[in-house]
Amino acid sequence: MRKSVAAIVGRPNVGKSTIFNRLVGERISIVEDTPGVTRDRVYAEADWLSTVFNVIDTGGIEMSDEPLLVQMRQQAEIAIAESDVIIFLLNGREGMTAADEEVAKILYKSNKPVVVAVNKIDNPEMREKIYEYYALGFGEPYPISGAHGLGLGDLLDAVVGYFPEIQGQASDEDTVYFSLIGRPNVGKSSLVNALLHEERVIVSEQGGTTRDAVDTHLHKDGQDFVIIDTAGMRKRGKVYEATEKYSVLRALKAIERSDVVLVLIDAETGIREQDKKIAGYAHEAGRSIIITVNKWDTVETDENTMKEFEQKVRAHFQYLDYAPIVFLSAKTKKRLHTLIPAIKTASENHAKRVQTNTLNDVIMDALAMNPTPTVKGKRLKVLYTTQVAVKPPSFVVFVNEPELMHFSYRRFLENRIRDAFGFVGTPIKIFARKRQ
Repeated sequence: MRKSVAAIVGRPNVGKSTIFNRLVGERISIVEDTPGVTRDRVYAEADWLSTVFNVIDTGGIEMSDEPLLVQMRQQAEIAIAESDVIIFLLNGREGMTAADEEVAKILYKSNKPVVVAVNKIDNPEMREKIYEYYALGFGEPYPISGAHGLGLGDLLDAVVGYFPEIQGQASDEDTVYFSLIGRPNVGKSSLVNALLHEERVIVSEQGGTTRDAVDTHLHKDGQDFVIIDTAGMRKRGKVYEATEKYSVLRALKAIERSDVVLVLIDAETGIREQDKKIAGYAHEAGRSIIITVNKWDTVETDENTMKEFEQKVRAHFQYLDYAPIVFLSAKTKKRLHTLIPAIKTASENHAKRVQTNTLNDVIMDALAMNPTPTVKGKRLKVLYTTQVAVKPPSFVVFVNEPELMHFSYRRFLENRIRDAFGFVGTPIKIFARKRQ
């Protein structure tokens, strides 16, 4: 199920990054009393009254022909287009300016719900200043103080109230949802088309649950799949073609709805820093992952080429040691037949449950092989282990003192579980709990 999105928009130096950091609960955006510090869109997750949503911090909008300011304005316009609700932030100390009215004109054209937030209202005496903002035509303005955290509850009540009712994917539980994520031009669209033109494939298309994607239904080898396309084929203007960052929010939306995520890498250009960032989103979301090296037809190969490239991938993606690597060419369909079996395996492992008695036998054998460590005279005692969830598989290890469970020993237990039960393609989570 995808999350709703709120974008914080306004002219420079009205406190957008301060409010953003308040909403997400940590200092992510740089805060400085200088216009233009935030230039690109910044994404993070927030929650209010059990509603979890994504927040976008944007650079200030200025109507100028200076190249940097034009790019910042374009980034903000992308955020507006991708959002469900817009928080229009203004500086209450300065009053409404001509620049604020220019931003309002852009927001009128978006046809999105707009919640006006008047920042830097630090005391009750300043509240009278908010009435002039009714003239913007967006309804009630909300007085807030980012510096002191005042008024954010009322603001968030209004924002959450505008979120659309988002339904989860109501489909057969046996259907495997998988998405393709990666930098622009790594071949996502080509791979989708190659999969759809395979022989013995039944294809039907219907509108997806998000505004800007089309889910493609695929039946292959006795299995139903839904391909969630994040290629961003509906590009709106050159700004989408000029930046790699336009696809981040679409990728996040697709990841949230996926069982398996294909992280595409361009074999011709090699691994880039952006590839690692994009893969990190899927890993943090706990989805099954397949590292898919596309355009393998462009690489001159010998008997060692694939092994050497795999070593490079493992070196760059050390946290994805559980993810299989598939080499293929969407253009020539070389090795394409290896992809669907890998997706099926990763999906099955993502939903796999193991019997408690068998699990504890494995853990006891692991303890005999590598006894628990002693920390400051105290020895960790593992009492009992049980699986508590799937997608991803999650285990609780009941111990005498959870703080004695060092990361390295947790990792050791994870490796023993993988050796015994597989779990290829999926992350697994292990939690230490004190037995009551």
